[in-house]
Amino acid sequence: MAKVEANISMSLDGFVTGPNLNRYPGLGEGGDILHAWVDESRGMDFAIGEERHIAGSVITSRKVYDETGGWGDDGFYRMPVFVVTHRPHDVVVKGETTFTFVTEGIEHAIEQAIVAAGDRLVHIMGGAGIIQQALAAGLVDELFLHVAPVILGSGTRLFEHLGGPIQLERAEVIESRHATHLRYRIPNSRPRGRGGLAM
Repeated sequence: MAKVEANISMSLDGFVTGPNLNRYPGLGEGGDILHAWVDESRGMDFAIGEERHIAGSVITSRKVYDETGGWGDDGFYRMPVFVVTHRPHDVVVKGETTFTFVTEGIEHAIEQAIVAAGDRLVHIMGGAGIIQQALAAGLVDELFLHVAPVILGSGTRLFEHLGGPIQLERAEVIESRHATHLRYRIPNSRPRGRGGLAM
């Protein structure tokens, strides 16, 4: 059964972007520092699950999709990507990457991503709102945070709108120059059967 992992970079004070997103699209003012670790020797392994070998599908937001232009001509991921959106859109195929636009919410996106991933990892890459929805619904098995040694002071907070405490179990801590990589298990995530969520 696919494991669902939320995987995102953040500052020490809990921001996944810097401030002033309208003026500095994407990561906001000063937000690039959050991803400096990706250039390290194992950076992309952490970002997409051991160089994409253990990930079978990806979930992201329409905003991230639009701001990246769908990650270029080949879609970058070379696997199914499910884009959570309120705006219907036809499926987009870029090389080996297929973008499916899901308008029914995060649960439907995760259902489809689990089926697509098979026994491999479902990688929720954000943005923050998508991860918040998945955490609040109890649909995340593991949380993998790449904590950059910076205090941004403002920006987009990761841990908002969660509706209560979420118990975590520490699974792994990896130190590197530009980030501390923290993996947590979420023991009370909702049980799921193969091919969909247990409703």
